[in-house]
Order: sequence, then structure tokens, then C-alpha cells
Amino acid sequence: MSKQEDFVLRALEERDVRFVRLWFTDVLGSLKSVAVAPAELEGAFAEGIGFDGSAIEGFARIYESDMLALPDPSTFQILPWASEGPATARMFCDIVMPDGSPSYADPRNVLKRTLEKAGDKGFTFYTHPEIEFYLLDDAPQRGRVPVPVDRSGYFDHTAHSHGTDFRREAISVLEAMGISVEFSHHEAGPGQQEIDLRYADALSTADNIMTFRSVIREVALSQGIWATFMPKPFTKHPGSGMHTHVSLFEGDQNAFHEAGAEYQLSKVGRQFIAGILTHAKEITVVTNQWVNSYKRTMFGGEAPSHVCWGHNNRSAMVRVPMYKPNKGPSTRIELRTVDAACNPYLAFAVMLGAGLKGIEEDYDLPREAEDDVWSLSDRELEALGIEPLPKSLNEAIHVAESSELLADTLGEQVFDYFLRNKRKEWDDYRGQVSSYERDQMLPVI
Repeated sequence: MSKQEDFVLRALEERDVRFVRLWFTDVLGSLKSVAVAPAELEGAFAEGIGFDGSAIEGFARIYESDMLALPDPSTFQILPWASEGPATARMFCDIVMPDGSPSYADPRNVLKRTLEKAGDKGFTFYTHPEIEFYLLDDAPQRGRVPVPVDRSGYFDHTAHSHGTDFRREAISVLEAMGISVEFSHHEAGPGQQEIDLRYADALSTADNIMTFRSVIREVALSQGIWATFMPKPFTKHPGSGMHTHVSLFEGDQNAFHEAGAEYQLSKVGRQFIAGILTHAKEITVVTNQWVNSYKRTMFGGEAPSHVCWGHNNRSAMVRVPMYKPNKGPSTRIELRTVDAACNPYLAFAVMLGAGLKGIEEDYDLPREAEDDVWSLSDRELEALGIEPLPKSLNEAIHVAESSELLADTLGEQVFDYFLRNKRKEWDDYRGQVSSYERDQMLPVI
């Protein structure tokens, strides 16, 4: 038994933990959970907890359904919102086959494989997400337009507001679970919030994002309101994204930093950006995986909709933030297209996979976008060589279907299932008759 496993077993007894929830995600990023008694945990560490993989989205076919959830003791945390009565803890799991081999359908394993590939090149991948979401006054009801909890705007400070109280409590819960928060504030839309998590390695960040979503929903419910990470819940208000800052480190050195280079950005950093841009259209189906995602990127106010990069240019898909003197480790890039509702394991994997491809193949970085891209006409964009991102889930699927990078990064099983699921989502969506169509046509036709 490892020291971490021994620590967990002792903590169960010392903290009077009666229930342990084992967490993992399906291919679409939905959180799954199975509760075990503390007495079963030692066996779970050794052998895993068996479950029917064919019942989980994208995991297995009926004839190969037996799978095991293997708890990762490094992710052990007490759940603060389950404080009444006996304590409850959680751990994330790796999904393995009966012979102990990793499941290729496990999103966490997809990311771990890509991180190992980066590790073989001497790199560690760090991420820092800025997560946006809306707070609504009640749970969603079919046919009813949701109502935000306030009418505040960007950085507004209002006394006794739902948002202020909510963020304070949510951050307290996150920090009680060992998740460090860097910033929090009201975003541009009414009821829209942003909470930024501190830099961490990509696997820890992905675990933290899944925990973050649960915490946000639990705290909202405890206050009689509803939280949603839907990319574009309102026609007239901004969408919710997850701008993600990323960097590669070689040991203690930031591989993106080069003193004296333009923007202090190294050749590795420039190649990484070139990889993201070259494969931007292919990975969009993963970073923006929902049919509603394209309402945000195409009509979302300040969401990027074209393949370009720029220094401190918030209209660009990839932004190189302003360099802070004498802070080489802070050199990073920011990918601004990512949804708050993506599967973070798969999103980080394809981002890293694209960036590594740029390094491996020595991609050239195109000219940066110096203008406000949102203000340029289609003709001006074409003259500058700036191409549009997919305008719909359907477009994103068509691009992804022929992507070798996506197939290699996700693995055959996840790649196949993910695209099949997205095709069905698009078919279901386009077959629906919307209230817009009825409102426009019934009175006159």
C-alpha cells in the first residue's frame, strides 16, 4: 500500500468519514459517482470497483462492459457541503479494464496519455482557467425564459447582491477542498459571474474544474438559486466561456519565455501557438462541443470567431498577455474560444496535442492580428488571411471527421463515439421547430 493510500485510510477514521464518493466522467464530461463504505476502500485501492461500462456514455459496448474504477488517493478531499451528519469524502478515479490496463475511453486517461507524450519531450503542461457562469433565480422550466439573479454588469459592486454572497461562499468551499482561487468578480451579463482558478498542472486543473462545477451548483442550490455553465443561455447577453491560460515548463524553466525576444516569447511558445492555430478548426468540436456553443462564438459579443493570434488583443482567438518585467515564469498564452461547458480532460488534451504538433513539425507562426478582429469585414479578414472558425456544430463535426490529430489524441474509441454523439445532437437540434419560427410564421402564413 502506498503512503497516499495509507493517509486516506487513516483520514477516514480520524475524520469519521462514513461515505466515500468515487468520481469519474463520461466522454461528454458528465460527472459520475458511486458511493462506497470506508471498509471497502482498501479493496478498491487494490482491485478497483466494478461497474457496467456499457451504461456510461461512450465507455464500452455490451460485450466488453466490465470495467473498474480505480481511486486516485492524491485527489482525496472531504466534501464541505455534506457537513451535516457523518462526513462524506470524494476521490477521482482512473477507469481500467479487468486486466488492469487503462481504458482508452476514459477522458482522464486521454489527458494522461497526452501529458505523458509531453513529458517524454521534457515538458510539463500548466493551465489556468477563467470560468464564467450565470446565476438564475430558479431552476430551469420548459418553455420559461430564465431570469438572472441581478442586473449588475462587469466588475459591478452592489451591496447585499446575490452574486457577492454567492462568490464568497463558493470560494470558501473551493478553498476548503484545496482548490486555490485567484480572482472573482461579476461578469458583463446580468447574473453572470467569473471565478479564476490558480495555475496548476493540467490534470489537477481538469479535476478541479469538475469539482468546481459541483461546488457552484451545490452552493447555488443551498441559496435557493440555480447555476448554469450553458455557453449562451440568453440571446441578448454575453455567453459564458472558459478562457484558458497555458504554458509549458522544462523543469523549473518556463519554455515559453525567452528574455529579449519579441513579447518575451520563445521559439517553443511561438511553435505552440502555431500548432493551436493550424489545428484550431479541428479541435473546436471538443473545446466547443455543444450545439449552443456556436451561439456564443458566432453571436456572443466578445467571443472569438476567427483563427488568429495577437499580443494583448482580446479579439483574437489566441492572446499573448502583456509581459510582466522580471517575471519570466508568468509568460503564457491564452486560448479564448474554450467553453465553460466542455469536457476539460478532452479539451486540455487536444489543446496540448495541437501545440505539441506545432513544436514537433516546427510550424511557422503567421502574422499577428493587430486590429480589432470583430470590427473587420469579411473582405478585410480574407485579405489578412484570417479564416473563420466553424460556424456551427455541424461544420465543426465535418472538419473533425478527417482530423488525424484529433483521432490520434483522443484514441479511436473516444474519437468515434464523440463524433457519433455530436452528429446525433445536431440531427436532434435541426429537427426541432423553434419558438422563433412559430412567432415569425404562424401570424402570416
